[in-house]
Amino acid sequence: MTVLLTIIVVALVGITFWQMSKILKLSQLKNVDTSQVANDKDNDTQGKLMLGFVIFIYVLTIYCFSAYNSFFLPESASKHGVEYDQLMLISLVIIMITQIITQGLLHYFTFKYRGKSTNKALFFADNDKLEFVWTIIPVIVLSALIIYGLFTWSDIMNIDEEDGDPLIIELYAYQFDWRARYGGEDNVLGKANVRFIEGVNTLGVDVSDSYGKDDKIVNELHLPVNRKVIFKMRSQDVLHSAYMPFFRAQMNVVPGMITEFSYTPTKTTEEMRNSEFMVEKVATINDIRREKSKALIAAGDEGLETYEFDYYLLCNKICGASHYNMQMKIVVEPEEDYNAWLKEQQTFGEQMSAQASN
Repeated sequence: MTVLLTIIVVALVGITFWQMSKILKLSQLKNVDTSQVANDKDNDTQGKLMLGFVIFIYVLTIYCFSAYNSFFLPESASKHGVEYDQLMLISLVIIMITQIITQGLLHYFTFKYRGKSTNKALFFADNDKLEFVWTIIPVIVLSALIIYGLFTWSDIMNIDEEDGDPLIIELYAYQFDWRARYGGEDNVLGKANVRFIEGVNTLGVDVSDSYGKDDKIVNELHLPVNRKVIFKMRSQDVLHSAYMPFFRAQMNVVPGMITEFSYTPTKTTEEMRNSEFMVEKVATINDIRREKSKALIAAGDEGLETYEFDYYLLCNKICGASHYNMQMKIVVEPEEDYNAWLKEQQTFGEQMSAQASN
């Protein structure tokens, strides 16, 4: 019975609105234009709206660039990152210039040549000169941009283990954390396979490989400044992605294979902390934290800690429920500090001996 009454009420409401629309139509003035064809007034309104819209777009663009420039990353902390940023800047400038010119002309011509009953449209089948211009110019610009991008990409992805004295480090990903493995005194990583994972051997290093005995496995990544680093990347379970934004570095970490990426850090952690950009950004973050802490403390909770900048290795693939926890601190420091830190770390051979004795 309830369903039937509901259907009847809905039907009556529908009939009521239908009758009201008929009454409204009958009450309209005789000289009201009900035609579906646009008249001069409609065209004039639409033309002015198009002109106003492009002005709105430009004002909004200028505002976004000025108001949100603090969200951009600072100057790259790696050698290849300078080339990467330059390619990005050139691409962005070309896109913005093209957008400003084309959108400006499109909306202006829509306003200038808006429809009028007294005007007659000019039509011509083709124009070889115009077609040549709008075809050749984009081809030249895009070809130059693509070739420049290919050369830049080739330089960035060129991993030469014979170039100088690069540091070899393995980045090992698993749900939901990272481990780093250093090659020890010989700077050579021992063989590894997930089938060898057992006990303290969490990375599956081959215990029969002599190169692996002096390997050092850590949960905090330390890098010497101004020295090339070659990362060998493995995944234990699913697809991860090693993402280090301040170094303009990202590479997928794929189960069952080793992927590689290399870069040369050019700014220590302390240098980045003391840069003008980061000092201002950290101060802003801590101001926000202090304001939020007031509400937390008033509610009886603990206030937020003071933020201090650090480089981090992040996972840039949604790899599971705790994906957001997958991060590892990166410390870039002078060579002597790096050597002192590495000397303090326990070798894989020492870890296995300790496990055997226990």
